Amino acid sequence: MQPDRVTIQGVIEAGLRKMTGEETVVLSAGRTDAGVHALQQVASFDTASKYPPRVFQKALNGMLPRDIRIISSDYAVDDFHPRYSAKAKSYFYLIDCSETGNPFTERYSYFCKYRLDSERMIKAAACLTGRHDFTSFRASGCGARSPVREIYDIKVEQMNTIEFLTAVFSGSFIRISVNGNAFLRHMVRNIAGTMIEVGRNRISPEGLSGILEARDRRTAGPAAPARGLFLERVFY
Repeated sequence: MQPDRVTIQGVIEAGLRKMTGEETVVLSAGRTDAGVHALQQVASFDTASKYPPRVFQKALNGMLPRDIRIISSDYAVDDFHPRYSAKAKSYFYLIDCSETGNPFTERYSYFCKYRLDSERMIKAAACLTGRHDFTSFRASGCGARSPVREIYDIKVEQMNTIEFLTAVFSGSFIRISVNGNAFLRHMVRNIAGTMIEVGRNRISPEGLSGILEARDRRTAGPAAPARGLFLERVFY
């Protein structure tokens, strides 16, 4: 919730108030920055209403703006919490390295005007897997009590085509996929921005180990723009 602006949580809670007459708080698996996309965000709420899950899904979709959809709805066990019950999350970041940026994917990728060396980025990714103190990739204002997180896997893929709305676009794309137990504020965007610096030959692949050890946000690259980041899945 934000006191001075429209938020996804706010509009969903407003819809639930219309349905139930209750002041309902919606809990989610995590926060996504403005401009970040969520393919599978998970949220829950308590209600005394007798409406079945399917009715909530259909009714809310009738009230929500078109860029927010309830994909599925079901009952949860009493002790379920969308954030604390999660075992892992996966994100991916999409970079368009084509000579000419694609206007159709502009909202969903970061157009990088520099040529990136994906092989260097692949080597750098290996330095980040495992359990580490990710202070160097943590944004200011992060409320997490500990900066220690575990990344299970990072994959860097070079792609020559991308599918979008049944069309196939040719070009040069890089997808950075990150799977971990949990993430700090802006952590994936900061990792993506640092990997871009590696791809530009401004940071060595081995240099990421030193960035981790420094525990200093100033040693890592800038945060990559929000529009290229997707919350892909939450695992329970």
